[in-house]
Amino acid sequence: MYQLHAFATPNSIKPVIALEELGLAYELHGVNVRKGEQRSSQFVALNPNGKVPVLTVNDGGNTIALTESAAILVYLAERHGALLPTDAAARARVFEQLFFHASAISPAFGQAGYFQKLAPEVLPHAVERFHGEALRTLGLLDGVLSKHAFVAGEAYSIADIAHFGWIWRRAFAGVDLDSSPHVARWFDAMSRRPAVLRAIARVEALAPPA
Repeated sequence: MYQLHAFATPNSIKPVIALEELGLAYELHGVNVRKGEQRSSQFVALNPNGKVPVLTVNDGGNTIALTESAAILVYLAERHGALLPTDAAARARVFEQLFFHASAISPAFGQAGYFQKLAPEVLPHAVERFHGEALRTLGLLDGVLSKHAFVAGEAYSIADIAHFGWIWRRAFAGVDLDSSPHVARWFDAMSRRPAVLRAIARVEALAPPA
């Protein structure tokens, strides 16, 4: 059985969705990042980088602890033969979107939210820079989805799961979908998937009421 250490964050929900989509048995362990539990010695032993999520499992007789949400998605897809094409070109498109998410959308949305909501002082240039980058990268994703049903083509994949996390938590970055109709269409379809609904319920249950 998989053990997943996570919280109600954009990155944590990704492996939960994948596990639900694949119908796999797992136990979910809450790591309250609001209280700094990700910095505990017990958690840092699993991930020295002190970030959620972390997936642990016995694989071939060895217990592994895997970090980085995109790496976890790839591992689950490859191990269970789903959510990742075998055709080389289609597979490359999935990885293209995974890397675009990790290098562009995720840091832009995260920094936009930080400088608008958490920074100790208001830095207008930083807010403008990262909020603008969040909007720009969202526009690029909208362009992709104007041509395809899913982010890597016509089939649902781990790339869609990767992008869902920050679009789900877009309010933190001060972003809406009013000017991104194709992302809005895709997000609505994603949000109605039973596995996604189950995943949202599970991670939101980890966060105590504010």
